[in-house]
Amino acid sequence: MKIENNQLLPQYLMYKEEYLKKVEEVLESGWYVLGNEVKNFEQEFAEYNGAKYCVGVASGLDALILAFEALHLNPGDEVIAPANTYIASIMGFTRNGLVPKFVEPDEYYNLDAAKIEEVIGPKTKAICVVHLYGQIANMPEIMKIANKYNLKVVEDCAQSHGASINGKKCGTWGDVGCFSFYPTKNLGGFGDGGAIITNNKEIDDEIRMMRNYGSKKTYYFEKVGYNSRLDELQAGLLRVKLQHLDELTDDRRNDALRYLNELKNPKIKLPKLKFGEAGHVFHLFVVEVENRNAFIQYCEKNEISLKIHYPQPPHLSDAYKYLGYHRGDFPVTENMADHIITLPLYNGMLSDEVKYVIDKLNCF
Repeated sequence: MKIENNQLLPQYLMYKEEYLKKVEEVLESGWYVLGNEVKNFEQEFAEYNGAKYCVGVASGLDALILAFEALHLNPGDEVIAPANTYIASIMGFTRNGLVPKFVEPDEYYNLDAAKIEEVIGPKTKAICVVHLYGQIANMPEIMKIANKYNLKVVEDCAQSHGASINGKKCGTWGDVGCFSFYPTKNLGGFGDGGAIITNNKEIDDEIRMMRNYGSKKTYYFEKVGYNSRLDELQAGLLRVKLQHLDELTDDRRNDALRYLNELKNPKIKLPKLKFGEAGHVFHLFVVEVENRNAFIQYCEKNEISLKIHYPQPPHLSDAYKYLGYHRGDFPVTENMADHIITLPLYNGMLSDEVKYVIDKLNCF
């Protein structure tokens, strides 16, 4: 049995007729940029998350860049961020001239709240929280610290659509929540796309203006802005998928819980849940193995496709060489990067396929 790490076609086929109907509606509307589909999606996505405002943009990275710009921080100000995140989280604020202050992850792969205060200095102005792999970070503790030191909080929710603590969803704890709708995401579109949510009207107004060349009124420009608009077709398709997001999340959770309950191999370290099932939407199912090369070879032999999310932490990338970090500066992060591996998990994965993976991995 050949098991892919991820497949997008099965979930498309689940709602194929709805998607095709929406495509036809959008094309026949004759309006393709910043029309009713975007307006309605923004309203529906805001309501889904329990936020007042939503602005659709062209990508998750653009959402982060625009969010940090809207905070009006000064070049050289510092932003606390997890050392083990995907590099886009860091690019979102360094593109604004801000400086990362990296913090090691906790045992749940998220920013360790207990280590934040030790890196706060006079130039620290914000925290970039990443809800990695689909699990919401320890937002109650992080917000206590942010409020104590008057720090802005931007949540990178690219992998965590719908994850919550006591009913409060990710993206609504801090000042801004940033989302990606890249096709592989839990709420993925059929191309690039992103959004920000906020309860702050001024932030909403500014991002809404900046995504459209810095213009509120056609052909009149207040600032040097961006062309970063969620298009009508993606918004329409996302509206269809948003109606099914909770059932798609339940599907992912069911397969992930099978992994958690049925994988019984001491050589495979399973992820832990911090806030129960509601706190994790399992964008990825990431485990740790001591001998990753041997594990990969074993899975290849058994036709189980694996991926590594992510093999290189941002502080060791060429992109951030100028920061002067070296291997050994963040040992917890680096150890994770050397041992993590992502198991197959996607909407539409068959029960027999999950069982096959479990049976084979228990024999490793």
